[in-house]
Amino acid sequence: MALDTETLNLLLDAVRRFVTDRLVPAEDALAHSGEIPDDIVAEMRDLGLFGLSIAPEYGGLGLTMEEEVRVVFELGQTSPAFRSLAGTNIGIGSQSIVLAGTDEQRSHYLPKLASGELIGSFALTEPDAGSDAISLRTTAVRDGDHYVLNGTKRFITNAPIAGLFSVMARTAPERKASSISCFLVDAGTPGVTLGKPDKKMGQAGALTCDVIFDNCRVPASALLGGEEGNGFRTAMRVLDKGRLHISALCVGIAERLIRDAVQYATQRKQFGQPISEFQLIQAMIADSQAELYAARCMVLDAARKRDRGENTTLEAACCKLYVTEMVGRVADRAVQIHGGAGYISEYAVERFYRDVRLFRIFEGTSQIQQLVIARETIKAYS
Repeated sequence: MALDTETLNLLLDAVRRFVTDRLVPAEDALAHSGEIPDDIVAEMRDLGLFGLSIAPEYGGLGLTMEEEVRVVFELGQTSPAFRSLAGTNIGIGSQSIVLAGTDEQRSHYLPKLASGELIGSFALTEPDAGSDAISLRTTAVRDGDHYVLNGTKRFITNAPIAGLFSVMARTAPERKASSISCFLVDAGTPGVTLGKPDKKMGQAGALTCDVIFDNCRVPASALLGGEEGNGFRTAMRVLDKGRLHISALCVGIAERLIRDAVQYATQRKQFGQPISEFQLIQAMIADSQAELYAARCMVLDAARKRDRGENTTLEAACCKLYVTEMVGRVADRAVQIHGGAGYISEYAVERFYRDVRLFRIFEGTSQIQQLVIARETIKAYS
């Protein structure tokens, strides 16, 4: 159920102040330490940021998709690592349970995910199964009242700090969607080990690493929904929602980049005048603003369709493709407007330029989005 306008505006104002007053001033420290301070994490919990998409009956805010993307627009105004900490609980770390969990699984895990007491992590990608997710090799073999998991997951967001893994594993040998199941595996389960945290191009503080399952025994009750074969279908439904969330984040980042670029251009002088008065600088600002407007409209339209119960696989893929590519172009122009200063880490645009490159890769590459868009469009017009 949607929030009333006043309540939503109060929430957006609170998030906006939190981003401006607490997160933006902490960006440089995060970039150097790679760690989000405990007091900021506590404030994120108090604001309810870990439970945006989880129903109030489980302690969350229960936002609609449109309300969620509006909050994420605001969270995008700062380093994406802050959003990433809560992002798995909002999306891929909780939504498989929301969509397909048993009553017991929901009651046990969702309140802890909503409060931020527990960090969720979505373990799908493997060394040899990224875009081709249906070819994953991790296995789950039934053994009495347990399953035994074996395999390695790669680039798993928040894995170093996760308390719960939603693990996609093969329960049948055939290469088809119904061969893949999902298991809810607590991080302390014997047989679960973590690799070293990945050293990445950007997004310092957004932690990823390998997750290894070596004869990891979990009770049959860990099977999501108590049913084999629903893992891949659930994962795809989760990713549709996640792609809208990531698109909203990129909208927020693009707005921040344009604001920083304009502020720099109005202060920086060359040839006796602010560079903002030069038409070629204005052209870069204009192109960026027009693309941002288009992206924002796309995301809001897709979110509203999802809230109406419509299938948004096509729209989510369109958003993910366009908006993640858009923010890359905006970041490039922001660096160009800054000139040499844009290549120096003293300025935020240098960091954002590296940070945004990831968005065209994870939760489905741009090329995968093109395939989805083409498939859904051909289906619609055939």
